Amino acid sequence: MSMASNSNQISKKLINKVLDCERECNEGLVAVNTGLNLVDGHNVVVRTDARDVAANGKVILISGGGSGHEPGHAGYVGKGGLTACAFGSVFTSPPPGCILAAVNAACQQQKGCQVLMIVTNYTGDRLNFGIACERARVKGHMTEMVVVGEDCALDSVDHSAGRRGLAGTMMIHKIAGAMSEQGKSLEDIVSYLNLVKERMGTIGLSLSPCSVPGSGPSFSLQSDEMELGLGVHGEAGVRRMKIQTAREAVKTMMDHMRNPNTSTHIDVKQGDRVALMVNNLGGTSVLEMNIVAKEAISYLEDIEVSVDRAYCGTFMTSLEMAGISITLLHIDDLLLEYLDFPCEIPAWHAPCLVTGQKLRKTPVLVTLETESHSLSDAGCEKLSKESSDRVYKALRNACEQLVAMEKELNKLDTQSGDGDCGSTLALGAKAILKKLGVSTNPGLPVDCPHTLALSLGQITENVMGGSSGALYSLFFTSAAQELRKADPKSLYAALSSGLESIIKYGGAKPGYRTMVDPIYEACESLKSQDLNTLSTESLFRISSEAAKLASEKTVSMIAQAGRASYVNKSLLTKPDPGAVAILKKNPAKYATWFAHHKENGCTINYDGTSGMMESEAAVKIWQISLALLNFRGVSPNILELHFEIKSRIYLKKKNYYWGKKTCQSLHRKNQNSQQILWGAVRSNRTAEEMKKAILASLYHNYSI
Repeated sequence: MSMASNSNQISKKLINKVLDCERECNEGLVAVNTGLNLVDGHNVVVRTDARDVAANGKVILISGGGSGHEPGHAGYVGKGGLTACAFGSVFTSPPPGCILAAVNAACQQQKGCQVLMIVTNYTGDRLNFGIACERARVKGHMTEMVVVGEDCALDSVDHSAGRRGLAGTMMIHKIAGAMSEQGKSLEDIVSYLNLVKERMGTIGLSLSPCSVPGSGPSFSLQSDEMELGLGVHGEAGVRRMKIQTAREAVKTMMDHMRNPNTSTHIDVKQGDRVALMVNNLGGTSVLEMNIVAKEAISYLEDIEVSVDRAYCGTFMTSLEMAGISITLLHIDDLLLEYLDFPCEIPAWHAPCLVTGQKLRKTPVLVTLETESHSLSDAGCEKLSKESSDRVYKALRNACEQLVAMEKELNKLDTQSGDGDCGSTLALGAKAILKKLGVSTNPGLPVDCPHTLALSLGQITENVMGGSSGALYSLFFTSAAQELRKADPKSLYAALSSGLESIIKYGGAKPGYRTMVDPIYEACESLKSQDLNTLSTESLFRISSEAAKLASEKTVSMIAQAGRASYVNKSLLTKPDPGAVAILKKNPAKYATWFAHHKENGCTINYDGTSGMMESEAAVKIWQISLALLNFRGVSPNILELHFEIKSRIYLKKKNYYWGKKTCQSLHRKNQNSQQILWGAVRSNRTAEEMKKAILASLYHNYSI
């Protein structure tokens, strides 16, 4: 790797030696494309079948220029393209002797060959190719030269060397190659190309400079600047401006190209047919290139110009310059035939067209039945209105908890991942909440577990994205197949099916320190249970406790999947955030099911009589009890939980003042029950003792 400094700036190139880079570049070209050869002792690339071209009386096409513009010009040597190419040092025209060597390599000792030299309009190229052209004539060849200069950037060419030759020259190579292959005469090709080049225009736009190997950047641009109309060697453009969007930049370029007040403009108007070339100047990503191509086509179609061909790719570069050039060529059927003529040219990128379609048309969008419309609840067990309401509340509570835990999960993820676990899950949770809507008219099918799970899979997949979205989508989609019935057996089967899919496609297994661990332990905890007699609440309670323990154990596990597997194990001192997130979803579900199901043969009554409590408040009490159980020594990772009971209440480490306020809020009419619950909060009891005390409060106050 060579590094050079210029004005305290360093240019990095992946080369061997600065002086050898041009030759080695083309050694690589011919090593890959074995239909091409290098000439010994000369910087010339020639077709391996050049002898046949000359023997068949076809016009020999010679071009070239300075290196640094790859794939131009050597990349256009091949059948249906150039016969040979001479290349000089970076941004330096090849000397006449090198160009004449290209002629000799192409003619293969035959006399009287028809030779056409295609030259970009730069002084050095015109002079050196001109000398070679005259020497070739002395040797008895019929030689002509076509100079291409299609630059539309200059306002006037009165006091300049004329319009510069840019990427449009590569289209001239392609057209000339097709004509030569078809056996057209030298006179015909020269005459036609001179017409074509006048129907063409190109303009460039740079976002960053290039740097010649062994030197620093050729010019400077501020980080918020772009330059319009620069040359391929870094020559100054016509205007510097602030960075624009792709759409704005394309409009700026096209408007300048079409500006009738400049002598170099190209006249493009309604009803015209054009070929469009969007060229990468070297350092522009494919993502950007495709966006620019889309905007360029849209611009032209908006003014009712027919874009019969569109080319997008790297045709002629300025080393690593970030930027683009746009070329427009007025075409007709004959010119289209030459552009489409089959060729074997390494650098030519032909577009993919509809089979049998002669003219390019912007395709319409393919319309599919959306997944949400295709979901069917046929054959699925539906829930009652009361049960549907419970599912609605469980889903809302779970999502609200994930949103509230965004910062906590992000903090955990900074140790083992990229720090966005909480944000990703919060994004999915917010999308679910938005779709869920209000309880009186839910936007999700809360009355059908099967279609609800499928819906959740779609939302997490589309909104969360990445591996997290895929994993949750896999889980919900697989679980849905087992939720055509709503009973403990189906819930267990759904949990198991979702787990199997995550393991199958995600690659993680139990013990790998991932979200798989709590789900696996939750499934294992239910294997020994009699699912025929187990209540739904008990199922959630047993599986939640097992999942919680598994989540805590991830602290001591060695990560073997996900981004955490690349992190030094000594740095992983906290639970896996994915496992924690799985765990934190359970309390809300547990609370909702508990509030509406049997516990030890007792039920919560909601008959509105004195001393009874509304179901929502009962749910909140159980949420608080679970939060306390987690906080008091079982899971030290909870720093903040959000609950709404008349006002938002915060739990903070070693601060229980909110607990008493909560008890008072929930037990205004029963001082005895209030004291029992507050006693559980402030006491130094074990988790099990706290649970019994809280249940005692519920039994006492609500006739459980």
